[in-house]
Amino acid sequence: MRRVVITGAGTINPLGSNVPKTLESMREGRCGIAELDIRDLDRLAIRIGGQILDYHPEDRWNRQQIALYDRYTQFAMIAAEEALQQSGLAFTGDLAARSGVVLGTAGGGLQTSDENYRTVYEEGKNRVHPFVVPKLMNNAAASHISMAHNLKGPSYTVATACASSNHAMGQAFHMVRAGMSDVMITGGSESMLCFGGLKAWEGLRVMSKDACRPFSANRNGMVQGEGAAIFVFEEYDHAKKRGAEILCEVSGFAMTSDAGDIVMPSKQGAARAISGALADGKIDKSHVGYINAHGTGTAANDKTECAAVADVFGHHADELMISSTKSMHGHLIGGTGAVELLACIMALRDGIIAPTIGYEEPDPECALDVVPNESREANVDVVLSNAFAFGGLNAVLALRKH
Repeated sequence: MRRVVITGAGTINPLGSNVPKTLESMREGRCGIAELDIRDLDRLAIRIGGQILDYHPEDRWNRQQIALYDRYTQFAMIAAEEALQQSGLAFTGDLAARSGVVLGTAGGGLQTSDENYRTVYEEGKNRVHPFVVPKLMNNAAASHISMAHNLKGPSYTVATACASSNHAMGQAFHMVRAGMSDVMITGGSESMLCFGGLKAWEGLRVMSKDACRPFSANRNGMVQGEGAAIFVFEEYDHAKKRGAEILCEVSGFAMTSDAGDIVMPSKQGAARAISGALADGKIDKSHVGYINAHGTGTAANDKTECAAVADVFGHHADELMISSTKSMHGHLIGGTGAVELLACIMALRDGIIAPTIGYEEPDPECALDVVPNESREANVDVVLSNAFAFGGLNAVLALRKH
């Protein structure tokens, strides 16, 4: 089993257009959630989200590219470019043949679907653009990243709702660790902030109209966001030999299924995933200092997650820090675990724990240190990133300081 490290990171999300800006926002506890700027907003009951504002595709892409790149693909490509630039890698020869892309997304080209449903059903047109299918397909972002950077190895998309990017990163980790690839580009991207996407989520009645307040007794639901984060997962000796900057080490990964309810989470399923990641990484639970929680701001998730953490860590749970950055950037669905991994890297590299903002009232069923409202300096050596999805699909990553 080979060691796996992260040598590049890139992002665009409601907190920032790149990694430095995002980490600055996380340190400052800024909120990227605001009133949405989308078509037919007046027909929606939920009018807030973590939207990427002041973004103009025509500033970066030409007409032919925009005809092929859904908004979620654009975000993924922007993040991948930043990550690969930081890594310093160029893919030619054998390295290109053994390097690939595994991305997570839940909705894929949902903006494109929404626009074309309007074209056909609302406007009554009988023809759509010939590139609608390649633009909306869930593997579009992975395919375009592979083409843009000459990545000729295993490339595909993982779609497991809110755990998509953690599952994708776990798969990339397994490939590098097992020797299938020396380098994998991985992460997630999502852009569901369109009328159809929001209307569907409204139907679940789990959305907040004012704010995302994970773990706070007065929380009233989740808030959607959009964006992408992409990472370079590289075999340790390969990275060391070329003198690459190592951001952290990926040590363990586990995934479980609740096999219970399609929407209600299970404490046992979450706990098995957390325990599995620790076991996979040969990590003593007393060494974990921080957990980036799934922390959606719904009572069902928050209470279940806290109970699972308490079960796994026992007395050490009282010494853990656990926070949800969804309070700042919203729930990026299939891309959320990837953006949240940036907070884990910040904790390991910079000794800064991102806060849970919007926290107002303690909840006795979430009686953990949730790092309320302000970031905190702390020296941590091991962190976990939790993702628990609809369908009862759980994925937890463990990372170590390098």
